[in-house]
Parts: sequence; C-alpha cells; structure tokens
Amino acid sequence: MKIAVINGPNLNFLGIREPNIYGNSSLNDLEQKLINYGKENNVEVLCFQSNYEGAIIDFMQKCYHDEIDGLIINPGAYTHYSYAIADAIKSISKPAVEVHISHIHGREEFRKNSVTAASCIGVVEGFGFDSYFVAMDALRRKLKSS
Repeated sequence: MKIAVINGPNLNFLGIREPNIYGNSSLNDLEQKLINYGKENNVEVLCFQSNYEGAIIDFMQKCYHDEIDGLIINPGAYTHYSYAIADAIKSISKPAVEVHISHIHGREEFRKNSVTAASCIGVVEGFGFDSYFVAMDALRRKLKSS
C-alpha cells in the first residue's frame, strides 16, 4: 500500500510558525514519524510539501500515474479557496483525507470554510500531528475494505 502525504503552504515552517498553535516540531520531524509509522503498518509513505498550488496539483497528478493508493492532504491556506486543488483531488480518483493540525472550526471565521473537504472522504482536525496518524489509520481501513 502506498499513501502520499501532501502539505501545502507554510507547513515547511512547522516548529517556527506560531508554535503555540502548531507545536515545536518541524515538518521533517512529522514526515519521519509518518514514514516510520507507515513501515510499522506495511505502508509506503511518500511526503511532499510546496508553497505553490501548481506544484501540489502536479504532484497529485503524478500520484495517479505512480499508482498511489490514497492521499492525506493538508492544503494549508489553499483549504479556504483553491477550487483547483479540490478539482485535482477529484480528478485523480484516489481516496483522500483532509488533515489540519489545529482545530480550524475553533479559530478565525475564514478558516471554518473548506472548499477542498468535499473532494475528500473525510476530514481530521485539531489533534496536532496526531491528526495525520488518525487520517492514515482511517485511510488504511478504507483502502483495505475496497
């Protein structure tokens, strides 16, 4: 089983950006934990981060051609307005889970709207880095039952 983990804009600044919200660990720390967790569960985890919408879409389309089984995506700020990413999620026909480190529905009003969530099979938010692991477990179960 292969799962791609995609992180959008500013997530490369984890550990630097607003540690009171996002914690003190880096994106590299998160990716290593996800890769190790994947190995423990017979899942190959590929990690990707970009601050550019087009690069995220290109990577998702590459996932289609590389026969990735599913996606975990934290679109960052693109969550709130990227219909292009929403369409890309739908176009590759792979199950995707949207993830957020913070509880976006408990923050500023603009963060409560996700245009990408409807393209996903589910959303996990508010559990810090654990959101990714909950998403991976749910996605694994979904893929096994398909």
